[in-house]
Amino acid sequence: MFATRLARTFFGSIRKMEAKLDAIPLVDIDPEGIFKYILIKVHGPVKDGVEPSKHIVRGYARAQWHNDIYEEVAPGIEGLGFDAECVGGGRIEHLPEKKKLKVYGHSTGFGKADHSISREVLKTKYSNYEIEISDEGY
Repeated sequence: MFATRLARTFFGSIRKMEAKLDAIPLVDIDPEGIFKYILIKVHGPVKDGVEPSKHIVRGYARAQWHNDIYEEVAPGIEGLGFDAECVGGGRIEHLPEKKKLKVYGHSTGFGKADHSISREVLKTKYSNYEIEISDEGY
């Protein structure tokens, strides 16, 4: 009886954390233009060897620096009980009329994001786009 109650509590807690994690959109970028972006690893507390996590992409022309994006996004993630770790940045060129995204460059403060991970995350929202990645340029 106790083990069953403990298991329900444990799995209920994991399901709640997973639901909160799922509620965080994978992609939020400007609808067009060239702008800075960051790749963030969102992760929760480890419970019994399980760490809920995922990568998200955020990019906005209004950001003068990559850190401006992080400072805008991190408090909302942390308010849900997760950690937000910026794992790099770069730039995105978004050409909606051509259905094309180009992901390239680096962040001076955070380093270069793994653009292949960023591309996979972007594909979840822009599956009908051509998504090019490059380590060149700034």
